[in-house]
Amino acid sequence: MLTNDQLALWDRENFFHPSTHLAHHARGETPSRIITTGEGVFIEDRDGTRLLDAFAGLYCVNVGYGRPEIAEAIAAQARELAYYHAYMGHGTEASITLAKMILDRAPANMSKVYFGLSGSDANETNVKLVWYYSNVLGRPEKKKIISRWRGYHGSGLMTGSLTGLELFHKAFDLPLAQVIHTEAPYYYRRPRTEMTEVEFTDHCVAELEKLIEREGADTIAAFIGEPVLGTGGIVPPPKGYWERMQKVLRRHDILLIADEVVTGFGRLGSMFGSDHYGIEPDIITIAKGLTSAYAPLSGSIVSDRVWKVLENGTDAMGVIGHGWTYSAHPISAAAGIANLELIDQLGLVGNAGEVGGYLLGAMREALEAHPNVGEVRGEGMLCAVEFVDDRATRRPFDPGRKLVPQIVAAMLADEKVIARAMPQGDILGFAPPLCLSREEADQVVGAAARAITSVLG
Repeated sequence: MLTNDQLALWDRENFFHPSTHLAHHARGETPSRIITTGEGVFIEDRDGTRLLDAFAGLYCVNVGYGRPEIAEAIAAQARELAYYHAYMGHGTEASITLAKMILDRAPANMSKVYFGLSGSDANETNVKLVWYYSNVLGRPEKKKIISRWRGYHGSGLMTGSLTGLELFHKAFDLPLAQVIHTEAPYYYRRPRTEMTEVEFTDHCVAELEKLIEREGADTIAAFIGEPVLGTGGIVPPPKGYWERMQKVLRRHDILLIADEVVTGFGRLGSMFGSDHYGIEPDIITIAKGLTSAYAPLSGSIVSDRVWKVLENGTDAMGVIGHGWTYSAHPISAAAGIANLELIDQLGLVGNAGEVGGYLLGAMREALEAHPNVGEVRGEGMLCAVEFVDDRATRRPFDPGRKLVPQIVAAMLADEKVIARAMPQGDILGFAPPLCLSREEADQVVGAAARAITSVLG
């Protein structure tokens, strides 16, 4: 029995929810789930139902819920100075300190941090900076951006175009013309089952080379990729992938944007995915783990190489014409400082590697023998289970069956554990807070196994 039906009514009548089946929600065919509190890896709804959030919101509550240190930092900053802009050289102690803390943790070649509010707007910033970079260097035709099918980079106009998932293109007139896509580094869905990981990497590299040759390297400004594919299926790269791809990009003078919105600040058991895989990016996108979602904040970390060109551009053309009203918002920056301090104090990067490895191993032990489990994969505190109707051929289930949404619903209703049905495939995803314990990992694995049995037998 709902304790506040008026609130549910207001929800349906007034609230436009993102990534939601609008008609089902408006008609009451899907529930209004109103969350009231959280602590550690658990949240609680208004009816008092306690749920283990095995997806950390949207891969973002890295330090876990209910951390008073971050709440107190936000309140203290709001009392002292709730807002001032960052235009024309203005700053606050919080924004300047956080930029320094980020660069202290980032790969060695990075130089400056531009702050936004979301991963989507950070990648919009990145595209503008790449275009500005090309124009300053006198290369007005070098503007295309290569992304990858199944990559996720946001849901704006350019960022929705960079995203390589049909859901984010359908009926939005996307992708825009400046964005071109190449092969996803998705080994399980390789074109031939007999391919080794190295051979599949060869295939991905060859596809990239063909795309560059077809489009012309003099028209391509940058390549964007997540160290591990996130929303596209939680897919770690095959062996040698990043080393080989970077060689191609350098040879053709194509900038590399590492989208670390999901992987930044510990999720892979390393502070950054770039360090984890030996990536040397020109720009890094950060967001979610920067504040553990206690306040909206994103960033574009630019390398020394890119920064020097930007500086030269303003000497030639004057003030750079880019900015957001809420860039470097002091309340969000204060949340970021407290969050990064907690990540260090609690040893969460190490815990993500250790407990994340345990979670993946336990999930494999529990599920790999199931006849409809095609693959259990992951890295750090990321894990996915992919289901198939036939293991030998990797044939997927009929999409109309909505298999994984059924499993997610069973985990929620029967086990009180939140997992995610990943788009464009029969994939069950997990990305718990980095503070997950082994006991809580066992709870997640047990819930998944029982829900899968209840749906598939």
